[in-house]
This record gives sequence, C-alpha cells and structure tokens, in this order.
Amino acid sequence: MKTATARKAPAKARKAAPRKKVRQVGIMDRLLRILPFTEEDIQRALTWGVLAILLLIALIVANWFGVPQAAYQQYAQVAAKAGFEVKRVEITGMDRVDQLKVYDIVLAEKDRAMPLVDIDKIRTDLIEYGWIKDVRVTRRLPDTLVVDIIERKPTAVWHRNGVYSLIDEKGVELEKISRAEIGALPIINGEGANRQVVALAKLLDSAQSLKDQVVGASWVGNRRWDLRFKTGETLSLPEGDNLAAQALVNFTRMDGVHRLLGRDIIHFDLRDPERAYMRRAAKEKPVQIEKQDEKPSAEAGTGGVSA
Repeated sequence: MKTATARKAPAKARKAAPRKKVRQVGIMDRLLRILPFTEEDIQRALTWGVLAILLLIALIVANWFGVPQAAYQQYAQVAAKAGFEVKRVEITGMDRVDQLKVYDIVLAEKDRAMPLVDIDKIRTDLIEYGWIKDVRVTRRLPDTLVVDIIERKPTAVWHRNGVYSLIDEKGVELEKISRAEIGALPIINGEGANRQVVALAKLLDSAQSLKDQVVGASWVGNRRWDLRFKTGETLSLPEGDNLAAQALVNFTRMDGVHRLLGRDIIHFDLRDPERAYMRRAAKEKPVQIEKQDEKPSAEAGTGGVSA
C-alpha cells in the first residue's frame, strides 16, 4: 500500500501577509522637529494670531464708524468732571520771547479736559516763533499745564539794505533792531549773509588767534568774504571754503611774524593765491600854522614935558 504524501499548497493559494506602509517625512515635519517648540505651542500661537487679526479687523471697522472717538470723548468728559482739566498754566524760560503770543497759544487750552490737550500741536505752534529754539510741554496732573521754553541766543547782527536784525549761530532771524541796539555784536553784511554764518564760524575757527579780532564780515557777490578787524583793516578772501581757510591761515602766520594789524595798512587782498596785495592809508598833508609876529606897543612912553 502506498502511503499518501501531503502536498504543500501552492504559493498563490497561500494568503499574502499585509505589508506595512512606510511613512514619508515631509519638509514641514522635519522643520517642526528641529524647532524647540511642540505641536501644541505652535497650534496655540496660530490660534492667538488668528484672534489678533480678528481684533484688528474689529478695531478698523469700529474706527470707520467713529466708535473709538466717541468713547474717548466720553472718557475725557468723565476725567474733566473728576478735576482733570487745565486750570493753571506755568511757563518758564521766557526772556526775549513775545510773551503775549505764547500766552495766546497756551491759555487757549484752559478749562480743557487734560486728555484732550494736544501737546504736540502746542509745541509745533510755539516753535514757529523765531526766538524759541525748543519747547517742552507736559501735563502735571490733575490741573496744570507746564511749558518749558529754550530761547535762541543772538550771536550777530545781520545788516542788509539798511535793515538790522539779530540772528543766532545758525543764521535764524530773531527780530529787527535799530542801529543803536547793536552793542558789541559782530555785524554780518550782505543779502543772504545770514545763511552763511555757519560756514563763516567754521572759517574763523581755522584761525583762532585772529578770531577775537574780527568784528564784522561782508558776504560779497554771494560767493566770498571780506573780514573787518577791530583795528580797522579789511581782509579780502578768495572764493571757496578751502581756499578762504588757507588764505586766512597764511594771513595769521604773516601777522604773527610782521605784525600787520594795527599799522598804517588799511586793506589786505589775498584773492590771488600767488601773491598778496596791501593798501596803505593815505597820509594826510601836514597843515601849516602861520605864527603871528608879536607887534611892539604903538608908542614908547618917554614922558616929554614942555616948558
């Protein structure tokens, strides 16, 4: 008898085992693994970002319909009823500023609710006046408005077409004055000379030893300077900042060696870079004074006596 042998089932008949799917890691997943944040932190941040965008949209819509302005006005009224309104004004630093103009601007805020006081506008209006260089406006709660003024300082007098004006170190015109009010300030002559005072100051700084001797300057032809000294001389400088500075330095050296100032020379011309020209004061002719001869007395008294 033949024994029956067991046959193996064919491969197709066998049930195939399920394969595991390999998950591919994307670029965003890799970045998230690198960052020191968890997925919960990122989700929370995205949520807050969405809420912030929605809030911004709500504020824009409310502003469009005037809701914030109405709420702010209501807040200002409540503050005023609580005593937060302008009752006092303190102004410091005024010396030559027109006080009436300052008070006209500042006192317009009196009895106004503190939240409604436009500090920036007050400052802008005050700085429009020439004498005011800077100003600080602050609120001193509950009821005081404080204005600290910094004035400009006059450093020279600008003279053109018979008009005299005080100017500061930047050439800003402060106010018109009379000839008698000039005092010891240097005089700057010429149309547009006030716009050149910064360059003039830099020029004089190149010759410190003569700087204090200069009492005035003329802006000639809108291109160069003539300097005037205390001793009465005039120095003509060439055009251009560099050439003028070099000429002034050379003149300072010559004066240090030869003592040019305070003599009989009234004008120095250094416009030619190759040579210097000088003009002496005209000598006055001596005036002859005729001496009157002493006349003897009409008659000598001999005292004759007739018999």
